Amino acid sequence: QVQLVESGGGLVQAGGSLRLSCAASGLTFSSYSVGWFRQAPGKEREFVAAVDWIGAYIDYANSVKGRFTIARDNAKNAVYLQMNSLKPEDTAVYYCGAESGHQYYLLTNEEEYDYWGQGTQVTVSS
Repeated sequence: QVQLVESGGGLVQAGGSLRLSCAASGLTFSSYSVGWFRQAPGKEREFVAAVDWIGAYIDYANSVKGRFTIARDNAKNAVYLQMNSLKPEDTAVYYCGAESGHQYYLLTNEEEYDYWGQGTQVTVSS
């Protein structure tokens, strides 16, 4: 059974930092690209960042470039999202997804993902 479990969310003041983790089990993790998406209340889920299966390709949404960093550790079956200089508009539920298609140019599209975690809440106060 495939499981993706996000953790590390919480309440932080604007300008602060959080580190999200996505722990995977039940799949050959090194064969999957991983993406982070987020969904704010009343809004559609949007792409945040992604890393391909070997860590050679990384992409970020324009809104988080220079503030967020995605990294993966295949030995630990985990992907991390370091979020710095957080803003109130970063408030959302953050989800990680795993994608097996090896089409790195499609990683911004949530429909390409095979598995999703349950999400972790990030709240940034002003």
